[in-house]
Amino acid sequence: MGNPDKLIEKIKKEKIRPKPKWIFSLHNSILWLTYFIFVLVGAISFSVILFAVQQTDFELLSHMGHSKLELFLSILPFIWLILLIVFILGSLYAIYYSQRGYKFTFSKLIAINVGLSILIGTVFFIGGGASWFENAFALRTGFYQSIQKKKEKIWQNPDKGNLAGIIDKVEDGKLEFKDFNNNKWIINIDSAFVANAVFLEKGEIIKITGHKIDDATFIAKEIYPWGGKEMKKKMRKRRNNKNFK
Repeated sequence: MGNPDKLIEKIKKEKIRPKPKWIFSLHNSILWLTYFIFVLVGAISFSVILFAVQQTDFELLSHMGHSKLELFLSILPFIWLILLIVFILGSLYAIYYSQRGYKFTFSKLIAINVGLSILIGTVFFIGGGASWFENAFALRTGFYQSIQKKKEKIWQNPDKGNLAGIIDKVEDGKLEFKDFNNNKWIINIDSAFVANAVFLEKGEIIKITGHKIDDATFIAKEIYPWGGKEMKKKMRKRRNNKNFK
């Protein structure tokens, strides 16, 4: 008896039946759904990393005594970097074992998956989704510290010439100011450089470089906007007002 006959005999004896087509279709659909979920989470992770880069204030490194790597690592949310790697690997696995996965080489799969995560993540970041999602994640978990909180810690260092907080009152040559620890300050701004994007008005959040005189007095050298959506809205309003005039 030849091998084909033995195989037929075994099928008859063990009553082997082919699996229904819907099982394979369901399996393939689950793999593709898993793939898109993994790509989406990878994209969100990448967008949060972009948000961290945006918030790192590399242009002010000379005033803060940090190397670029040190400052970036202090604010980088490593959990999102790990999630990015894990979910890119997960999407590779899902698409590789799908019905048409054999058509792609491993290098092409990496290029496609990384490219999709970067593209979708960049769009999500530009739309403001990264900051909203990252902040919402921080509020709903007890173990994660948001990028904004890390940024506040970096700037809350008056002894080294860095200060950030909210303007309470604006007077000639000075500001009444409250930092993120609710400490009140008088900020001398007579000789300070004020960035064009800064709005010196009550309620404005700013960051300052300069030097501390005492526990309640600070001489500003440079004043910059804190950043974020509110600053963008005000800049847009300022441009509209100029155009109207």
